[in-house]
Amino acid sequence: MASHDPSLPHDPDESAGRPTPEAGRSQNPELVDFAVDLTSQEVLRQAHVLDALGADWSPVEALRGEEAAYDLLYSGLDEEQRRVHDELVAAGVLPRRGDGHAAA
Repeated sequence: MASHDPSLPHDPDESAGRPTPEAGRSQNPELVDFAVDLTSQEVLRQAHVLDALGADWSPVEALRGEEAAYDLLYSGLDEEQRRVHDELVAAGVLPRRGDGHAAA
């Protein structure tokens, strides 16, 4: 078995002439204060969202539409579906609506 020649590099990066990860690093690195102000980007994002929604968008009407959609989604359930729905409400998976039962 051949012994290792101590004059040869141990690290493949070293042998390829690339710096090793430790090269150039301080033994006692100091923290650097780093901050990014995204305020202008957030204002721009909000402006784009409001522009996309349009001048006639109403959050109250949007919420009413969501409520109507939920009422329709849970309407007309058969007995087994209603039982599963009630279990999901009891487990906190679905919100309680009205009397706690799916709409008939």
